[in-house]
Amino acid sequence: MSDRPDEPKIPQAGETPAGPADRAPVSAETASLLDLIDKLGSLLERTELVELEVGSGNTGIVLRKHSALSAPAVTVAVPATGAEPAAGSAGPAEAAPVSSSKFVKAPLTGIFYGASSPTSPPYVSPGQHIVVGQVIGLIEAMKLFNEIKSDQAGRVVRVVAETGKLVKAKQPLVEVEP
Repeated sequence: MSDRPDEPKIPQAGETPAGPADRAPVSAETASLLDLIDKLGSLLERTELVELEVGSGNTGIVLRKHSALSAPAVTVAVPATGAEPAAGSAGPAEAAPVSSSKFVKAPLTGIFYGASSPTSPPYVSPGQHIVVGQVIGLIEAMKLFNEIKSDQAGRVVRVVAETGKLVKAKQPLVEVEP
């Protein structure tokens, strides 16, 4: 478990998480899994790795650093010919980002949904202009659907998060150009 004050405390077995009193206690298995995810996330942040994938049986998890999620902004500097950079020249990983994009980040951990239902149109799409306070998606956490509102205004470059996939707090959801 992390001692950093800006991170949420992971409930221990039998403990009720911070929040409404009507939530059920967290099982020992869930608390153990959340603790493992927290430890793997800390390990990832302390190392040079940009991605960590762990699996057991039919269950798996992939953790990525934020820099790995914003990598496409860096690859813009790659020559359009597709040729490899000359020896001694800067490759894509060494190129400076050319974008002034900002990200709308997840305020909590949960499952991201880009639309209100599978048959509904997405809240936001690339090329669309959004304003501060506009709903950009939903995050399901503790069986509650939370509307996620943009804290950025501008044109949507891309939707980073995938519908139906787990997102962690502070993970980029939507890339926006001012």
